Amino acid sequence: MDESNRKIVIFDTTLRDGEQSPGASMNLQEKVQVAEALVELGVDVIEAGFPIASPGDFESVREIARVVKGSTVCGLARCVNADIDRAWESLKEAEDPRIHVFLATSAIHREFKLRMTQEEIIARAVAGVERAKGYCANVEFSPEDACRTEIDFLCKVVEATIAAGATTVNIPDTVGYTTPVEMTKRIRTLIERVPNIDKAIISVHCHNDLGMAVANSLAAVAAGAGQIECAINGLGERAGNCSLEEVVMAMRTRRDLFKVDSRVVSQKLVPTSRLVSKVTGLKVPRNKAIVGQNAFAHESGVHQDGVLKERTTYEIMSAESVGFAKNDLVLGKHSGRAALADRVKSLGFDLSKERLDEAFDAFKRLADLKKEVYDADIIEIVDEITGVKDRRPEVDWSYVSYDLKSGVGEEPSVKIVLSRGGEERVVEAKGGNGPVRAMFDAIQKVVDFPIVLKEFKIEAMSGGSDAQGDASAAIGVPNSTKTYLGRAASTDVFEAALKALVDAVNRVERERVGA
Repeated sequence: MDESNRKIVIFDTTLRDGEQSPGASMNLQEKVQVAEALVELGVDVIEAGFPIASPGDFESVREIARVVKGSTVCGLARCVNADIDRAWESLKEAEDPRIHVFLATSAIHREFKLRMTQEEIIARAVAGVERAKGYCANVEFSPEDACRTEIDFLCKVVEATIAAGATTVNIPDTVGYTTPVEMTKRIRTLIERVPNIDKAIISVHCHNDLGMAVANSLAAVAAGAGQIECAINGLGERAGNCSLEEVVMAMRTRRDLFKVDSRVVSQKLVPTSRLVSKVTGLKVPRNKAIVGQNAFAHESGVHQDGVLKERTTYEIMSAESVGFAKNDLVLGKHSGRAALADRVKSLGFDLSKERLDEAFDAFKRLADLKKEVYDADIIEIVDEITGVKDRRPEVDWSYVSYDLKSGVGEEPSVKIVLSRGGEERVVEAKGGNGPVRAMFDAIQKVVDFPIVLKEFKIEAMSGGSDAQGDASAAIGVPNSTKTYLGRAASTDVFEAALKALVDAVNRVERERVGA
């Protein structure tokens, strides 16, 4: 990073706000794995959760606080004594803890949600900051719905909370309502009118309801903000948050304009994106900026010709700078361990000898089924091996095998073998409108709670008739709006579908038992 550029603090909320994306819940092991990846990525602050929300949230924040070194670990709390006390209890073993307190300030929230006056809001906010300050020096305050709060009142709240000890004041666009022009004006007004603003870092937390989260965050930085709150793959409530990979690369690619940078190791953006996609079950769209599969793909003949002659004709950053491999090298059944090791390394993974041996065995098995093995196939292998599958709770079902009979005019039937805790379970089902329905009905017999299939889809992971099928299944349970996502891949599309269903069911099981 050029030392002449102002350093922007990257505050990642994948584990807190990001996990609130429908279907994106993670268990303890998955959260710890993501937290460790965020440290390697170079994230400054990791918002690990909302400790008062549930025993599971408390345990995950506490465990992350214990193991994370090199990044600040943050816990969220309302301006309520019990929340703040609970947050500190979960954070007290952290190397560098931060308590993040928040209270709504907009007129609509004051009137309809809190039923509090402006004076009461300021008093509650100050009390919350002071209580948090009694536990640790690093305290952040967020006036929720700040971008719809009257500017005069917002200035008073910010001044009062900084005076009370807040070291960061966050200006959230909670509902994704503002625009870059308005964000610029709001940040500049705070800098001009709040006398003690130099005592704290100004932060922004932008939601993407109108598709402007990244633009609004960049506008805030250009106006003088020093921290951006964002999430991997743009995860978050509703339409999501500011995308970490997009805002980081926008600042780095346009350093000439913004004159800022971060300490994020950009070459780890793609591997981190894939990890988060894997553990949440939320697939990254092919056309997603920076980390999507098509982000550096060129199909137009004119574009291909230009890139071959000079990359910068159609690419403003290199694929390698964000973690993609330079070439989509195709491996086959005769490729050796050294070739696979080189490919795995170029894709951004660092495997131990033991893990590489496992990957090579899996690669050979896949190569026997496929003529050519592509990057997407290798990524899937490494994700499976280095992922959380070998650390999943005992409540998880594991797929063993299946036997399916289906055809035109023939009633579909399936026999599935699953295992859990060393014991196998065989279930059968027949009928319905197709083989996937038969599989779903069979899985329903395994679990002791009703499930509903909300969405199912499958697509090829790479080219060729022997491509692996990437299946995703979204299930729900009665009387709940929550969605549980499962993903899996296989050269056998029905096997991929079955594995995805099992993965989704396991996510429900883990939540039910608190695993």
